Formats: sequence, C-alpha cells, structure tokens
Amino acid sequence: MELNRIYCCDNVEGMKRYLPDESIDLTVTSPPYDNLRTYENTLDWNFEDVAAQLWRVTKVGGVVVWIVNDAVIKGSETGTSFRQALHFKDLGFRLHDTMIMKKSGVNFNHGIRYTPTFEFMFIFSKSRPLKIHLIRDKKNAYGKKYSGGKRKHWENATPECQIYEIGIRNNIWNVPVGFGHMSNDPIAHEHPAIFPESLARDHIISWSNEGDIVLDPFMGSGTTAVAALSVNRKYIGFEKVPKYIEIAETRIQRYLEKPQQTQLAI
Repeated sequence: MELNRIYCCDNVEGMKRYLPDESIDLTVTSPPYDNLRTYENTLDWNFEDVAAQLWRVTKVGGVVVWIVNDAVIKGSETGTSFRQALHFKDLGFRLHDTMIMKKSGVNFNHGIRYTPTFEFMFIFSKSRPLKIHLIRDKKNAYGKKYSGGKRKHWENATPECQIYEIGIRNNIWNVPVGFGHMSNDPIAHEHPAIFPESLARDHIISWSNEGDIVLDPFMGSGTTAVAALSVNRKYIGFEKVPKYIEIAETRIQRYLEKPQQTQLAI
C-alpha cells in the first residue's frame, strides 16, 4: 500500500490488490448516484462490491462517510440512498449518524415539489468510532452555567451544567456550492461533479487523528486528498478516469508547493 497516491484503476480491484485488511482509518467519499452524476461512464460500478471492500479495509473503530442523493425517475425518488444505508448495516457497520448537507445557493426547482437543497451524509462506523472530534462553531444564546430545568443561574454549577458560548454544531451542515465556493482552485471545476473542500476537511477533522490514512475510492478531482493534506493526514484513492487524475494531481501539487497560499474554500 503506497500512501499519498491515487491509483488509476477500478476501485474494487484496486482495494483488493493494494489495501490490506483493516488498514484504513477513515473513508470520505461521494460516489456517483443514480443518474444525477452521469460522466465518463462512471455509473458502471457495483455498489455491493465497493461496500464489501470498505468493510474489509476499514479498521475496527474506523468510519466511512458516504455522501449520496437520489434521482427522481418516473415521478418518484429512487430511495437508492436508503437501500445503500441498510446494506452497509447488513454488512456489520453501525449507522453512527445520519447527517444532512444543506446546499446554499440552490435556486432551481421542478415545479411540482419543493426545491431540493440537501444531500445525505451517512456516517458508518465499524464498531464504536474510536476518534471523534466534534467541531465547535455554533453560537449559543447563553454562555453561562445553569442548573435544573428552570435554568436558574448557579455560580458553582458542575461542568455538566455549562452552556458554552460556542457549542458543537448540529448534524445539518450548511455548505455553499457553486463556482468559487466548492474550491478556490479553478482547475478543480474542470471536473463535472466537484466535492466541497470544506465539507471533506470538516469530516476528516471530525473522524480521524493527525497521521491517519484517509481513503476516497471515488477520488475524482482530488478534493479528499487535498483536504487530508491540509489537516496533516495521509490519503489514498482510486480513480479510473485518467484526465480526472491529472486534475487531482495538479491540485495536490499546487497545495504542496504553496500550502499557506492555497487556502481551502469555506
């Protein structure tokens, strides 16, 4: 297994060949789903085979972040995301959290249903997650100590009664989308389905430690790799479209040459 590398091959065959059992700390990925991401024949992949390999390569206590959505076909949402979540559970994964990526800046609608502005972010864990670093960036109304249901001020309140001024964010994350928001590197937008850098980075911070190995079996434009490097993790990925690997490697090289100047989009 060679770290900090994107292999140009089918991800199932690549994981079988290059990744030992229980070798990956964290997977962060957004696979092609239904017909919403139709490009370069990327719909030609077997979900069950990918999921089985993720179960094999994930360490006990490791996490898989699986970001998906459903298409509308013949007037009905497919429900593919839910079927995939249940299959992960059948393999043995815990569904640690069902999170939502709320996309800001989405204005179109279909005329017969409300404007779709979110995607699912399923957090699967192999046993209980060993590494949890919940991000604190939510402004609370109160930054005092309280006790009891009436919230009377108590100077000698225990830590359990502390309501911090800045609290842990909830599991619905607001993520700006569109040009300039998903990535500050123009070359990233040459990929038709770019993954938000800030989203990848925040999941990597949340579910891994520095020095850990982060996998993306659908590496695409290399967002997971750049995000992993930005927070001192190692990456490994698979991508079968050579021109996307060229985009990813260019982004990675630009970051390595000027990490301070190459800020991730927020």
